[in-house]
Amino acid sequence: MRTNEEDMDKVRSTIKQFVRDWSSEGAEERERCYKFIIDEICTRLPLQAQQADNQQQQKQVIKVLTPGAGLGRLSWELAKRGYASQGNEHSFFMLIASNFILNRIYTKEQFTIYPFIHQRSNIVARRDQLRPIKIPDVLPSELPQDADFSMVAGDFSEVYNAQPNTWDCVATCFFIDTAKNVFEYIATINKCLKMGGLWVNYGPLLYHWAEMDGEFSIELSYDELREVILKMGFEIVSESLKNCTYTGNSKSMLQIVYKCISFTAIKKSEVSL
Repeated sequence: MRTNEEDMDKVRSTIKQFVRDWSSEGAEERERCYKFIIDEICTRLPLQAQQADNQQQQKQVIKVLTPGAGLGRLSWELAKRGYASQGNEHSFFMLIASNFILNRIYTKEQFTIYPFIHQRSNIVARRDQLRPIKIPDVLPSELPQDADFSMVAGDFSEVYNAQPNTWDCVATCFFIDTAKNVFEYIATINKCLKMGGLWVNYGPLLYHWAEMDGEFSIELSYDELREVILKMGFEIVSESLKNCTYTGNSKSMLQIVYKCISFTAIKKSEVSL
């Protein structure tokens, strides 16, 4: 049976995710977006050792959820820093790939991929199209022995509406515009966060379902989205616009740069749709 073009596009996209999340080539892109999120969490929710009854130091448990986790690098980085980190992903393609990279790798740079071989336009030199990328740049199994790291499959709203007041932080990176109904995503984030919990966001408003025949989609401007966030129980404590690529090819003559909205918000009240 011949694979349809839609599935092939998803395969090619997933291969580029390996570059973004698990290669040295993707380090600059990760630095632009993941670093902002990690720094915000470490600054606003710092981990502190707690004194137990037996006088031993116990690590404070701060639970961080990263919906739309993709291949899991951001979730992994948070677990590495000591947070109880859980990634959530809905895409079957991403789930297969993340399971492979997180659980079936035994050495750094164990595999070589050729992620740009299907790009035939905007090429400076043929060697750029054919260049190899080694993955992973770190060994995913090298987490602290007491690391709390997990990945959960399923639709974000369906899974986490069933976990009210559970999470200390929700970190969304290139995620909120994947919603058909962004109101539902915001309500779910509000519901699963503890009171006073943190929501850190980074990404554009591409709205993945826009202009797709037969699909429902709500597309808000950021001004409109901001008002919705405030009215749905959050206080925005910082926000700015930052430029970032997404699964970019640094050697290509075509560079797509998103102007991403980064903000940090605190849950101040309960709300539901």
